[in-house]
Amino acid sequence: MVARAVTILHQEEQESSCCPHPSPPHWDPVEDLHCISTNFQYLQASGWYWGSISASEAREALLSKCEGTFLVRDSSHPQYMLALSVRTRFGPTSVRIEYNKGCFWLDSTSSHLPHLQTFPDVLSLIQHYMVSGQATQAPSSVQPQTKPDPAQLGDKDSGVPLKLAHPLHSSKGFPSLQHLARLTIHKHTTCPDQLPLPKPLLHFLQNYPFSV
Repeated sequence: MVARAVTILHQEEQESSCCPHPSPPHWDPVEDLHCISTNFQYLQASGWYWGSISASEAREALLSKCEGTFLVRDSSHPQYMLALSVRTRFGPTSVRIEYNKGCFWLDSTSSHLPHLQTFPDVLSLIQHYMVSGQATQAPSSVQPQTKPDPAQLGDKDSGVPLKLAHPLHSSKGFPSLQHLARLTIHKHTTCPDQLPLPKPLLHFLQNYPFSV
């Protein structure tokens, strides 16, 4: 695998010396900082972000819940920031959340991975899969543990659909009545900025533009 990668790189260098290609669009690291910071502000306000709990702790929290119950936590993998833990019909499992240049998407063993939609934040990702009923694919050998290494899977197309239905609020982050009212407003209107409300309340709605 390494030798092949080196060969491809060498070929690309040769091609670039003959026919230079346009450089990819510049991405400012400051944009990463702003995107990630805003994302965690949303997560902290959601009430179902559980922080740095382990996969086994997420499993315990979800084990007695109904199918579709989920939470978001910090990923234990050093190359990922976040993971989505979900109660499936076979038990709790976890899926890593990918991030690159302002976009979030779910890791998947499905052959449709290149077609997975990307989102500007995790809240939009969660809300999309809840509303649309779509799902990514967890491995078919799901146990009440974390997702196995994709390299160990025999058939990447076989899997368990992850249905997102009910967020599981943590005991430390259970939402306030104001936040619950904000969720209700967002569920019933797509234009909250046009409501006849005082500016502080409109600003409060804009700080969390989601219904989950």
